[in-house]
Amino acid sequence: MTETDYEVKLDIFEGPLDLLLHLIRKNELDIFDIPIALITEQYLAYLDMMKALNMSLAGDFLVMASTLVYIKSKMLLPRHEDETAEDPRDELTRPLMEYLKLKEAAGELSLREMLNRDVFIHRFPENERKKMEDEEPLLKVNLFQLIDAFKKIVEQNLGATKLEFQVRQWSLKERITFLMDFLKQQGRIFFHELFKDDRTVSEFVATFLALLELVQMNMARVFQADPEKEIMVEGLFENTEDLNNE
Repeated sequence: MTETDYEVKLDIFEGPLDLLLHLIRKNELDIFDIPIALITEQYLAYLDMMKALNMSLAGDFLVMASTLVYIKSKMLLPRHEDETAEDPRDELTRPLMEYLKLKEAAGELSLREMLNRDVFIHRFPENERKKMEDEEPLLKVNLFQLIDAFKKIVEQNLGATKLEFQVRQWSLKERITFLMDFLKQQGRIFFHELFKDDRTVSEFVATFLALLELVQMNMARVFQADPEKEIMVEGLFENTEDLNNE
């Protein structure tokens, strides 16, 4: 591989509406009364962070950024008492509500899959069935939760509030291989344990990007037992040949 800057593709990760929903939940906001100045500031801060991590942002993220700035500017305009124009935030609330409905529908499909799984596992021997039934229900962790957790770890370990670094393709592939070996040895680990040997911003970032690559290749998963517990990481190595053949 050549020593060119590495760029993470976000094709399988979340989009701009997911980021907005993440910010609304994180700040415990009413989706029908969004403080647009706060959300715009935080949204743009996430974009800066993602750009710093060399994440390839889809055009939709930038379109949403422009939309937020536009709505914010409209909110600053004086309004007459007799004015009955709709709230400028409605053009944000409507697509968010539609997207929530789609996500809820997808959640119902996942629930049906879980119910089918409950029927399926009864075909296993009793000892195997007991093991599967005793597994904790796990919550999927999204990209923005991972970014939050990563930012917190960098700040705690390095005191760095701004990321300035350069990650090369060769070093990232080495870090991916290292993480694969580490996860094979350790099984499930806490998110912070991925970074226990890192000392510089570049090393922290390389480890984080390597994790994203493993998740994108379905060779690792990230999850929580509940929202208050630390993120966990687990390796899934059925597809290791794909990496070795590159």
